[in-house]
Amino acid sequence: MSKRILLINSVLGFGSTGNIVLNLAKEYEHNGYQAKVAYGRTFKVSEDKKADIQKYGVRIGNDMDVYYHVLKTRLTDKHGLASKSATRKFLNWANEYNPDILWLHNIHDYYINYELLFNWIKSRPNMQVKWTLHDCWAFTGHCSHFTYVGCDKWKSGCNNCPQLDQYPKSIKDNTTDNYNRKKAAFTGVPNLTIITPSGWLKEKVNQSFLSEYPVEVKYNTINTDIFKPTPSTFKRDHGIQDKKMFLGVASTWNERKGLNDFIELSKILDPDQYKIVLVGLNDSQIKELTANTNILALPRTSSAKELAQIYSAADVFVNPSYEETFGLTTAEAQACGIFSIVYKDTACEEIICQDNGIAIEPGTDNILDVLTGI
Repeated sequence: MSKRILLINSVLGFGSTGNIVLNLAKEYEHNGYQAKVAYGRTFKVSEDKKADIQKYGVRIGNDMDVYYHVLKTRLTDKHGLASKSATRKFLNWANEYNPDILWLHNIHDYYINYELLFNWIKSRPNMQVKWTLHDCWAFTGHCSHFTYVGCDKWKSGCNNCPQLDQYPKSIKDNTTDNYNRKKAAFTGVPNLTIITPSGWLKEKVNQSFLSEYPVEVKYNTINTDIFKPTPSTFKRDHGIQDKKMFLGVASTWNERKGLNDFIELSKILDPDQYKIVLVGLNDSQIKELTANTNILALPRTSSAKELAQIYSAADVFVNPSYEETFGLTTAEAQACGIFSIVYKDTACEEIICQDNGIAIEPGTDNILDVLTGI
């Protein structure tokens, strides 16, 4: 009988982590395993992904479970502690599936109860367990990132959280209890290995209560058959062929991703010589930036080939994010041969090729110093 692997992630076939777990399931199947991916959130995906989700996917709960989990989080700050019924039902299925390998990814995002999950894991000491951390939520009392606000309470015990207005948002502070419950749940697991997509995140894990586990660094991979220097008419199509194009790409834009830095930069650069292009903005951001700045504001694209063409058209890629545990867009831009500027003290610093990019101290003045030398 072939061995079985079970992967768990918030999404399947959508976004970076959803595609990572889907590709892992296919890889294990190719190597002779039975593979399933348990997930909690659904989003629109392409037709070919729908077939993959039907083949590999096992949904935990339903939309109503997610809505209730969101509500409980907002009111109590007990993220990851709802969804009990959905989790029990899933674990009953998991017992029948009986995996030899369990590979966790994002276990936050309003869909699973982490205490029930880890109680089940600890009841199976012979099961090999991997856990890829894509952010810092597992070892904090609330947040998924803390660099922007300079908080290091997670090293010893959270309280009086300065980021209750950030994901997972709440009107109440339950961070001390969250921290203690996570520590109790997540420690003491036999055969568990933590995987991080950067040395930066490995260092943070080793400073946290998860330091009892071995930590492996495995950088996320990108499809270099797609992300490579690519013929592009993007500049001509948008009438900016006579200008230097500074590009920023993100799945979600906010001040932590450096949106305000781009806005400030747009006020400094000569519009007759330079054009800032931002990809991944929502409708309200596009409306605001189009009306009040010289930025070419574009929505997110689901086409990797189109994105490669946009990267290849740029003269400089700028990732002014203050919080990155890997920096996928930076890796994609580098693969397309584009000179890249990133901020220090993020994982993006590890991705930059020294002959085709630079890591600088945060701030638009520092960006401008680099740009004027290019």
